[in-house]
Amino acid sequence: MTQSPEKIRCDACPVMCYIAPGQTGACDRYANEAGRIIRTDPVVLLSKTLQGGGRVVPFANRNWEGDAFPADTLITGIGSGTTYPDYKPAPFIIASVVDGADMVTVVTEAIFSYCGVKVKIDTDRFLGPEGATVRAEGEAIGHVTTAEYGSQMLSLGGVHHLTGGEKAEGRATCAALLALCNREAVELTIDQGSTIVAQAGRAPIVDGRPENRMRVGCGSATIGMFADQWHGLVDEVVVVDDHITGVVSEHQAGKVLGWEDTGIKILGRRSTPGRYFRVSEPGLGWGGTSISDPLQILGPWNPKKGARAGLRLLMVSTTGEEFAYFELGAALVPQPKPIPEALLPSVKLIDENCEPSLCTVLFMGGAGGSLRSGVTQNPVRLTRSVQARETRLTSGGAECYVWPGGGITFMVDVTKLPDGAFGYVPTPALVAPLEFTLPRAAYLALGGHAGAIKTLAEMMREGGEYPTGARLQPQAGALK
Repeated sequence: MTQSPEKIRCDACPVMCYIAPGQTGACDRYANEAGRIIRTDPVVLLSKTLQGGGRVVPFANRNWEGDAFPADTLITGIGSGTTYPDYKPAPFIIASVVDGADMVTVVTEAIFSYCGVKVKIDTDRFLGPEGATVRAEGEAIGHVTTAEYGSQMLSLGGVHHLTGGEKAEGRATCAALLALCNREAVELTIDQGSTIVAQAGRAPIVDGRPENRMRVGCGSATIGMFADQWHGLVDEVVVVDDHITGVVSEHQAGKVLGWEDTGIKILGRRSTPGRYFRVSEPGLGWGGTSISDPLQILGPWNPKKGARAGLRLLMVSTTGEEFAYFELGAALVPQPKPIPEALLPSVKLIDENCEPSLCTVLFMGGAGGSLRSGVTQNPVRLTRSVQARETRLTSGGAECYVWPGGGITFMVDVTKLPDGAFGYVPTPALVAPLEFTLPRAAYLALGGHAGAIKTLAEMMREGGEYPTGARLQPQAGALK
């Protein structure tokens, strides 16, 4: 197909867009300015030396008009460009001196088809069955994984959703991952479960209801923590929980305190004394159960084991958001009563010990394949150096957790990166910043690209492979 002579081809990613003058490519990251490919965003530099704990500084090539850079300036992969096609050295390989040691930092924007996010939703509510499909815009983009302590976990993305399905699935997956990584709100629906609005660093919204707090513990743990607060004020306490419902008179904590039997009957599977499983189906009710009336989990009271008229019963959820007080009538049926003032501080104490609900988003990628050749001509040496912790891996300046085992599989908390750190290419794949920092001698021993090493001053003077159209002043703001 013959292309217009006004259009030029961008080789920054496998899409190889033909870009008309004054227009950007499909990724919005590269543009045609007067017949040359330019990077539309500046390289981001970080410094921790200024007031407020640090700042994010956009770097605008030779057109920089800001202050001189602090001595501890750290160049990031944000805005640097990619190594594609990957035989090329990384966009910037910068020499520096740190505490008298000669160091090298290699930065790139890595293109990730093998990537995803792990999302932690702090909630007691039931979001959906384990293994259930998670959807965005109606397309499958991941699944529900395990329930953790006060949280539900989602695994989203991955190469099968990005590239293994229909185009609509890949596009929806890429768009959702990009938004989540850039700390934007995304609506997710779970098969046989809830609709969630997730946003990194914000409270989740489950079926239209913002979550306020995560549980202080399971029902049994709550009994263990607060049994002494209730002793002498009430005859029985039940902490309703989808996982482990606690009963103070039977629990070891109650026994140690000298709690008397009450003849209570819990409709669930007894595990150990005072601990019950499966008192209800999971749901959006008390303690992550499906119930709105806590008396539903109680069977007949047994007078031979201590049940009596006037027995005082407190029922409470694991967050303290739901609570009710009852007294047994003559027929040993619980009757609702106003909660005594003396019990309110103990309910508030449960609430006080619950942490605010948040969504946590961890970007997870495999920094393998050929991007490593932008760092060294012998890629496996980089893998071994990262695994041996000789090479420090960061993403947008943020610390990464590198998984043991083969390859460079890492995770990073997206709230620790500067704004807008992630991009995409419509293959589809995500683009994430990476920085590899190691001693200069070790870098050369890896087979690093010695001829591509520059000082920060040289980088400022000469720029990179793609000039930038941005002219930005330093931006104040604490480094997250």
